[in-house]
Amino acid sequence: MSHPSPESPVESGWSLVIHGGSGQFERRRLSAEADAGARAGLDRALAAGSAVLSAGGSAIDAVQAAIVVLEDDPHFNAGHGSVYTYEGKIELDAAVMDGANRAAGAIARAHHTKNPILLARKVMEDSPHVLLSGEGADRFSVEMGLTQVDNAYFGTPERLRQLEELKANSTGWFDVDMKYGTVGAVARDINGHVAAGTSTGGLTGKRYGRIGDSPLIGAGTYADDRACAISATGAGEYFIRVGVAHEICTRIRMKAEARAEFLAHEAERGGTILDEAARAKLLATALSADEVQEIVDAVMAEMVGLGGTGGIIYLTPWGHQGYAFRTPGMYRGMASSDGASRVAVYGDE
Repeated sequence: MSHPSPESPVESGWSLVIHGGSGQFERRRLSAEADAGARAGLDRALAAGSAVLSAGGSAIDAVQAAIVVLEDDPHFNAGHGSVYTYEGKIELDAAVMDGANRAAGAIARAHHTKNPILLARKVMEDSPHVLLSGEGADRFSVEMGLTQVDNAYFGTPERLRQLEELKANSTGWFDVDMKYGTVGAVARDINGHVAAGTSTGGLTGKRYGRIGDSPLIGAGTYADDRACAISATGAGEYFIRVGVAHEICTRIRMKAEARAEFLAHEAERGGTILDEAARAKLLATALSADEVQEIVDAVMAEMVGLGGTGGIIYLTPWGHQGYAFRTPGMYRGMASSDGASRVAVYGDE
């Protein structure tokens, strides 16, 4: 199921798109309480990110603000509410990326940082590295002064029940129903910069220190002012194999640049000498919303063709935004400077 982006790019203003995971989200499966709770959490996350952007804040700050709210909400599989490993522990992954300079930070298998997205941000800004894992990530978090909690804080009775059910009934490696709850956000600020972030507890019953796509820059998280910002949720092994986030960004960038260059050449053949601003304008309008969505859908189809499933949210520096998912539903929401704001859960919304 895919939802199209707006019909035309926005040349000014800000935009925010969030997700709370994709999976077997159907009306017959979700209780009214779970449905209402997830929607309320999405609304709060949109409000937090929108507050940053409407005040002139940066895309990366808006992404962080939205994800912190989702990490604190037990309805989602990130931070408080994360799923258990097979051994009954909780291991947290997160990543952020700033499209303005392609700076990135990520953590994998962290155990005690209350808000993993804050630790990923610290890795990006206060370390020479991109990805820290395990005990090293935990130690760096303490050195950075981030709030530490006992590992039990992240779990809930419902998540423990899910693990016990899986261990009693499953012969597979992990949650065969693939009930994703990964959270993510992409934002575009008033200066046209984009950013992306993703946070997750991974898969129920995961073993052997498994790491999915969320903290891997280019697989589940990517941002580039020349193309777009992406956050993914789903069967991480397949997103990794395709490099979904980077692949989408690369195809958008290459097609937009090639189209803009062709139009510039045609203008100059006609006697119009384009300055830098005019060329930038051509780039911003080179691709239609439908063309961007077609690229997104093509990459998602490649991932599905390998056997994967899941979804992504995207947002370009030129204002195209949307999502695509190959599951019955995806927790998702959008807001923008034109006052529009909406959340949805099921595929038919």
